[in-house]
Amino acid sequence: MKLITLNTHSLIEPDYEKKLRIFAELVKKEKPDIIALQEVNQTMASSPVKEPEQTGFVSCPDCAGPVREDNHGLNLARLLKEEGLDYCWTWAPAKVGYDIYEEGLAVFSRRPAEAAEQFYISESRSFSNWKTRKTVGIRVGGQWFYTVHMGWWGDEEEPFDRQWDRVRDHLETRLNGGETVWIMGDFNSPSDRAQEGYDYVKDSGWLDTYELAGEKDQGITVGHVIDGWREEGKQQTGMRIDYIWCSRKASVQSSKVICNDTNYPVVSDHYGVMITTES
Repeated sequence: MKLITLNTHSLIEPDYEKKLRIFAELVKKEKPDIIALQEVNQTMASSPVKEPEQTGFVSCPDCAGPVREDNHGLNLARLLKEEGLDYCWTWAPAKVGYDIYEEGLAVFSRRPAEAAEQFYISESRSFSNWKTRKTVGIRVGGQWFYTVHMGWWGDEEEPFDRQWDRVRDHLETRLNGGETVWIMGDFNSPSDRAQEGYDYVKDSGWLDTYELAGEKDQGITVGHVIDGWREEGKQQTGMRIDYIWCSRKASVQSSKVICNDTNYPVVSDHYGVMITTES
């Protein structure tokens, strides 16, 4: 099984159309089983799509808000379909981004989704609050795959630990029932900062697939200062903040950073992560 996670930056990214096609070519070549995407946006002024299901879209229950014509997930699904790749996908909006976007998260699967869901992980549920956070997931082959975009450790309004507690509490029933769960995305928590977000997730029993991998690189997913890290005291480069976590010990053959100009061209302000497992 091959999994990819990427914070896309999507429509905000310069040379968007070119970078979208680069990523679609990557998917065509690698054929990942699951793709978890964050910062998947659409402009609020764009027209709603009448039948997104024709591109493989699966709606999450209670998902408010339409898929619009310039939705990044829709754009990717259409390109993949042109290449003969039939992925099913789901997307849910979480908040307003940069005043003009409806920003959310998406998950793509090569196999049909058995179920899809979304839920809030932030205390805020205001669509106009940029700190509002959700997670979106699909069930495929009896396993759950979630995409997340976490807040920051120590944030006064929406601290990381309370958001992770909501994730953990929501998934407790699935884990107690023996289901395997994967959580993929931008955790905004550098792996080298002791006793912060990375350690908090790890100490709660989740396994970092980077550590499990038999073959891996340096793991750096942000090579320069990006939005959300420009404040005094936060600035840091060369961070590993994008992860693929698993609820059980998996046999991970490799973990590679992608879209970093070493493995495929850069397409976002984050690099992606791709892992290969034995099952």
